[in-house]
Amino acid sequence: MLSFFTRQRIRGGVHAEERKVETATQPIVYDFPLPKKLYIPLQQHVGKPAEPLIRVGDKVLKGQLLAYSQGMISAPVHAPSSGIILDVNDYPAPHPSALPIRMIVLETDGKDEWIETCPVADPFELTPEDISLRVGAAGIVGLGGATFPTAVKLNMGRENHIDTLIINGAECEPYLSCDDRQMQERAEQIIDGVRLMLHGMETEHAVVAIEDNKPQAFFAMRTAAKFFPQIKVIQIPTRYPMGWDRQLIRYVTGKEVPVGCRSSEIGVTIHNVGTAYATHKAIRHGQPLVSRVITVSGGAVGRPMNVEVPLGTLISELFNFCKVNIEDTARIVMGGPMMGDSLPHAGLPTVKATSGILALTQSELKDTDEKPCIRCASCVTVCPAGLRPLDMANNIRVNQLDAAVDIGLKDCISCGCCSYICPSNIPLVQYFKYASGEVMARQQAAHKSEQTKRLIDDRNARLERIAQQQREEELARLAAKAERERLKAEQEAAV
Repeated sequence: MLSFFTRQRIRGGVHAEERKVETATQPIVYDFPLPKKLYIPLQQHVGKPAEPLIRVGDKVLKGQLLAYSQGMISAPVHAPSSGIILDVNDYPAPHPSALPIRMIVLETDGKDEWIETCPVADPFELTPEDISLRVGAAGIVGLGGATFPTAVKLNMGRENHIDTLIINGAECEPYLSCDDRQMQERAEQIIDGVRLMLHGMETEHAVVAIEDNKPQAFFAMRTAAKFFPQIKVIQIPTRYPMGWDRQLIRYVTGKEVPVGCRSSEIGVTIHNVGTAYATHKAIRHGQPLVSRVITVSGGAVGRPMNVEVPLGTLISELFNFCKVNIEDTARIVMGGPMMGDSLPHAGLPTVKATSGILALTQSELKDTDEKPCIRCASCVTVCPAGLRPLDMANNIRVNQLDAAVDIGLKDCISCGCCSYICPSNIPLVQYFKYASGEVMARQQAAHKSEQTKRLIDDRNARLERIAQQQREEELARLAAKAERERLKAEQEAAV
């Protein structure tokens, strides 16, 4: 009865070919050679970019603060190794456009020498506010790909009186297995990080949700959590995109997040297992986020693996270490094949959001020969958000973007299920990504136009006030002059 009930609660999704075995069965590799140069973007998180506080020529140690956060939604950036600052300038971003963004270039000295850290013997003696402050100072963001500053979510947890913390161990994207390996090898540290998050949010209960295709990870995490009754480790069905926050919340709690609302508004928040591990390191050992485990996989990879690398490492160096055949590489993807970004070349740096780097061969790519729609409605069936992808695409084709928005464009999560299942190879998700970007550009243009109009109106009103003040001053001056002349005339008449 329970299994039937849970199947009914899963909306849409697909059973994508997993292709995880080659990396999930091997231990994490830690002997990645330290790069000679690290390219560290100042924008590795949601919100405002960090502002550098170092200068070219400065010597820095591993973990040293390089750039401080700006405003509430931001995160600082730290040195991934020791060395000398070579440059602070614009370099190509790890993005499909590869447009330049501001980065710090660090020449490593080979020592990998840590700055003096401040470990905490018993972090549960700290106040919840102190936990959030330390997590924020460590530059920790959501390592599942969202990169939202973790400290902000901890603070929101306290403010919204969160009753359930969900730790996302689904890792539903094909190829990726970095979270799986971390749960197998770092279960105790992850559970400790979960406990610290609960303390930081003043929340009593946590649920660690792991897809049932990861039995070793489930066993390790359940064993590590057995002494902590406030943490429950459960298995969830293997189905993409089970790791989507709203899908996971619906399955684990039975609650539905209303459109336009945050999960915190219904008493739930989600963090990734990698984020929990980073929290453990930050609080227990005083170490900021300067490296992460990355899955390197794909048909062109000679040595598929999960490897821990310093942030700012160029993808080309990862490819050299993993023996990637560049000639066989038809596409480079950062992240998973469903929601990841296709990159133009390997000369781009890894960042906090880099869960995986895939070097895919032509045989691994879907046929792009688009055919007419056969009206099978498969895209509707698999959409986890309950949308009508084909209708949205038809509106987008004729540039009726407002109509696409009206039927749910803004609720699309770009999971790619519709494109994956389409027998006609219609690139539905590409239509939605284009339309979402165009809608945002139009909104920004409209906002800019409104701001310009407001500035013009404010300027005209200011000029009118100045002119009115000048008129009043002139009238006052003339009145004063007339009064002086009247008094003078009276004095002359009296004489």
